[in-house]
Amino acid sequence: MKNKLVLKELSDTELRECLDREMSQYQKKKINHAVSPIENPNEIKVARRNIARCLTEIRRRELMNGSSNIQ
Repeated sequence: MKNKLVLKELSDTELRECLDREMSQYQKKKINHAVSPIENPNEIKVARRNIARCLTEIRRRELMNGSSNIQ
């Protein structure tokens, strides 16, 4: 996963691709853990946090682009 500084440098398209990739990895880990316990269950928590980081950056950009219209 990219850290915060790298997420800010990504384009909107790359950020959406990163979000899709993280969400699919999260779903796979969750399913695998339900079937048979994975070695490190903290990976699920890390994946959730990575998704949240991507979503936060997307939302920050939406607010920055629309902030000029808000009065």
